[in-house]
This record gives sequence, structure tokens and C-alpha cells, in this order.
Amino acid sequence: MMYDHFVLPFSIGLVFLIVYIVIKFGIWIFRMPQQDIIKFFKGVFSFKLIAAAWEMIRESLLHRNMYKVNRLLGYMHMSFAFGWFLLIAIGNLETRMLSGSEMNPPYYPIFFNFFELQPIAWKYAEAFSFVMDLILLYVLSGFVLVLIKRIRRRFFGMTKATKHRLFDRIAMASLWMIFPFRLLAESFTSGIYHNGSFMTEPLGNLFATFLPLETLAVPAWWAYSIALGFFFITVPFGRYMHIPTELLLIMYRRFGIKPTKKYDVFTEVEVNSCPRCGVCIDKCQISSAAGIHNIQPLYLMSDIRTHKVREEIIQNCLMCGRCQEYCPVGIHTENVRLTQRLSIMDDGLRDFQYIDAAPKQEAEVIYFAGCMTHLTPTIKRAMTQLLDSAGVNYTFIDEDGTICCGRPLMLSGEEESAKKLVKKNADLFMSTGAKILVTSCPICYKVFNEDYPLTMEVLHHTQYLNRLVKEGKLNPLKNGATLVYHDPCDLGRGSKVYQEPRELLLSTASLAEPEFEEKFSVCCGGALGNFQLNYGTREKITSAALSIMLKPEPDKLITACPLCKKTFAKSSSVEVLDVAEWLVRSIPDGNGVKSGVL
Repeated sequence: MMYDHFVLPFSIGLVFLIVYIVIKFGIWIFRMPQQDIIKFFKGVFSFKLIAAAWEMIRESLLHRNMYKVNRLLGYMHMSFAFGWFLLIAIGNLETRMLSGSEMNPPYYPIFFNFFELQPIAWKYAEAFSFVMDLILLYVLSGFVLVLIKRIRRRFFGMTKATKHRLFDRIAMASLWMIFPFRLLAESFTSGIYHNGSFMTEPLGNLFATFLPLETLAVPAWWAYSIALGFFFITVPFGRYMHIPTELLLIMYRRFGIKPTKKYDVFTEVEVNSCPRCGVCIDKCQISSAAGIHNIQPLYLMSDIRTHKVREEIIQNCLMCGRCQEYCPVGIHTENVRLTQRLSIMDDGLRDFQYIDAAPKQEAEVIYFAGCMTHLTPTIKRAMTQLLDSAGVNYTFIDEDGTICCGRPLMLSGEEESAKKLVKKNADLFMSTGAKILVTSCPICYKVFNEDYPLTMEVLHHTQYLNRLVKEGKLNPLKNGATLVYHDPCDLGRGSKVYQEPRELLLSTASLAEPEFEEKFSVCCGGALGNFQLNYGTREKITSAALSIMLKPEPDKLITACPLCKKTFAKSSSVEVLDVAEWLVRSIPDGNGVKSGVL
């Protein structure tokens, strides 16, 4: 008979979880905009589903991205996810081949060793039993690593532990107990009936020497079932909801559904996909350099899920995007935080009458310095010298007074004011008839590309200067200097501009590589997106970033952002220059620029 009362906790928990997930996923799918619903179902019935399934295997089962963070951490997560999957999949195969039936109860493979008490006279029985013991050992190795991680986090590339809510701790404990209880239940039963394999059989024989296994076997199966059932019931209400939700998120991405700047279904699915693994804590410079360990994305996601979002967590972020690059799930952490800022800010709807809306001089190229470049005037002087030297037909559109691009308003949540400013600026730019807009500020560059309705090409000055060099309009000389290049957050991670600045610098000098560069580059600490940090705390972040950037002992530290230059220059022991400033110094007098004069 394939039934015993102890299967009820498992069965009830499983039914509850399946019903909850079906309802929740249905709500998430049909709450999307109509065009996204169409994309979703088109994706389900296309080859994109195969790509999504492969990504689910790589990320949700094998935890490839977690391996990139730390191999031991990746193995620990994979042993639980992939090992449990194998126990279920191979257990089902074993019971179907043995019974010859496709309609076994769902609990039958889970409690197989209880229902099949005698060794089975089947040629594959020993092989299956061996494999199931081996997989269980694999999962238990992950359980051992979990215990080690509680004591020695540094082995796993982490210095700070995640602070979980009480409910999450209870759910975590139930997950941890599932496999030890399974080991005990199968070992106790094997000690009585000798139906185990290389691990459960010896353990059962050992336990039989000093324990009343006939009395303990059924309670052990009850404990295993209760742990399973309790875990299933707690999944929807805690951190482990990320297990099923990440599968849906992968489908969204593969089917072409993208996040918006509002808290919508996509954002809600991302929030529920956060595993709260703690990787973002150590990778956050506010944590590693300033010792603030409770404002990182995992805590924001937790707050959102419990509808108790704290303003200090929303506002205390550099908005540099570094945590997103390390996030094993690839959650758009910066965007999630921005959606929360939009929900708490009161938009004063500024009128921006100070902007001169009169048409500007017509030109082929617009040069837009931006607020921070006006505060670092040597950069704009370098740019105008270079543009003049190259014979560019340009207009310096904000020469007489800085015009904000609107990014600070966006970061503070003043969306409607930002839209109004964007329209006034866009009309001003388009009045020139220019084909190219060049800016020295990565923040402006990102905003012009993503949020402005422009028909002209938008380039950061490193891209445009590199183009001028390749076209022979600027001819820098190479010298023996060694430079370290710092990727600004909005130009690098934010806009994926990595190669042009390096190509430009390599035409003049050699480059040394810092420990963290390109998408993993450190933030200077001067980010406009943080409304909580005081000057002293920012200095700690800047100092820690400089220690990384200057470790190769370069002659100069080069960046491509006026804010980064201004921030680094205050504390650096090495001269800090913008790419444009360095290029001016590298061009001989005969090119129309006096070398080194800024």
C-alpha cells in the first residue's frame, strides 16, 4: 500500500505552493501591458522558450553567476538547487520504471524507501539506490558548507552576513532540516530492512547498535515530511519565493519584456526574485568603505515585499549600479530604487524659465559641457581647444550658463519636472540643426541617449575625440607615461562605453590595469544620487577607491567624468586629469594647440 499518514504535511504543503504559484504567476502575467502579454505568449510558443529553459538550468540550477562571484559559494547554492532537482527527477524515473506506471502519487518517489521496505529484485535497483545515495550526499555537502559559511564567511568571498527577518530564519531552518531528516529516515529504515546503499546502509547498521530504530523510523519520516511541508508553505512569504519567481523573470527577459522607470509588474517580479544572498553587501562601497551594511538592495527588496519601505534605505545609495553587475540574478537594482524614490517625492513642477529658448547658432556639432564640467573649467577649456584645433564646426550651447540635463531631478524622484526640463532642452538642441551632440559629462550623455527625443547622434567627448584622432584631425604624440584609466559609473556600467576612452589613451601612452575596471569599476564616491551621506563618509569611499586605482603606481590617474575628476583630485597623491586634458598635453604645438596649456 502506497500510503501512510505522515505523507500529509508534504502533500498539503505541495498543493498549497502549486496553487499559490499558479495564481500569482497568472496575476503577474495578465497585469502586464497588453503588448507585453502578447510578447510573453509569443515567446512561450517559440524557440525563445528553449533559450529560456537553458538559462534556467544555467542560473537557477547550476548557479553559474554565483560561481563567478565565488566558486565555493556557487557550489554551495548549486548543491541545494541542482541536487534537490536530481533527487526529484531521478527518484521519479526510478519509481516509474519499477512500478511501470505513470500515475504514482507525487509523494511516492519522495518517500520511496519507506514504501519499498525490502531489497528489490530488479536489475537496476542497486544502481538507482547507489545514485540516490550519491545525490543525497552531494546535497548534504552543501548543507555542511552552509554551516561553515556561518562561521567563516571569508572562505566564500563575503565579509558581512545578511540580516534576515524572523520569518525568513524559520523558513531557512526548515530548508536546512529537510535533507538531514531524509538521511536519518532512510538510514533508520535501512538499519531495519537493509534497503539502503553505500551511505544509508552503513549508517543504519551503526544506528541499530545503540538506537531503537523500530520506534524511531516512522517519527523520522514524519519529521522529513513536516520539514518539506513547512518549507513549501513558507516559500510564498519569505526569501525563498525567489526560487520559482526567478524562472518567470528569465522568461520575461528572454521574451523581450523590459523594465520601465515605474514600479510595474516587471519590477515586482524582480523584487520577488531577489534571493537575499548578501553578495550586494560586500560589493557595495558604502558597505566596504564606509561600514554601512543595512541599506543594500537586498534590504530594499525585503522592505518592498513587506510594504515597510524606509526612506533612509531608498535615499542612501550611490546609484552607481555596481551591485547590479555582481547580482547573481541580474536584478536592475538601481531602477528598483528609483521607482521607490518616485513614490515618496513631492514633485514641485519647476518652470525652468531661466533657460533661453531662443534658437542658437546653427552648427554641425553641439558641445554641451554640463553643470559639473562648468565646475571643472579646465575640462571645457581643453575641449574647446581640441575642437578648434580639429576645425570642427560647433556651437558651445551652454557656454554662457550651465543648463541641467535633468538627471538630478530624475534621481530625486521629480519625474514631471524632469520631463518638462527635457523638453525645453531638446527643443533648444534641435533648433541648431546639428547632427552630433557632444558632452563631457557621462551623466548628461546617459540621459541624452535614454530620455531625450533627439534625432541627432549623441556622443561622449571621449568617443568624439577618438573619432577625430582616427580621422587624422587630431594627431597626438605617444610618450613614455603610464596611465590608469577610471571608468565612470554612468559612462561605463551605465552606457557601456569602455573601448573608445582606452583607444584614445593608448594613442598617447601605456595603460596599467587596476584591480577593478570596466563594469566592475569603483565609484569615486561623489555620486549625485545619494542624499544621505555626509562629507566624511564620502571621503572614506573616495579614499578606498583611490587605493584601488593607484595600486599600479601610474604617472597619472585619468578619468572621463568631471565629477570623478573633482572628487578624486581632492585626495589623490597622483595628478588626476580628464581624458580631454591629457589629450591636449599630448598634441604638439604645430597642431594648433599649445601643449600643456589649459
